[in-house]
Amino acid sequence: MPDMSASASLAMTQLVTLAKEVDKDKVTPGVLGFIVFAVMAVAVWGLMKSMNRHMSKVDFKEAPDPKAEASGESAGATGTARP
Repeated sequence: MPDMSASASLAMTQLVTLAKEVDKDKVTPGVLGFIVFAVMAVAVWGLMKSMNRHMSKVDFKEAPDPKAEASGESAGATGTARP
């Protein structure tokens, strides 16, 4: 098996020269950055749509307690808190 350190060092020297050629003031996210941002935006939109669908199924009215009705008590009728 060939020695990988020689090919790795050659690749690193080529990458370093490419990195020196890039103008640091003009670096932009490019197409890949736009694609990642667009995918994340679509995912958030889908999650919000799903959340709205699930929240519309929730009934926010509290059902009365059957034990309290059977004993003739209603919650909050006396206005005092029980210990």
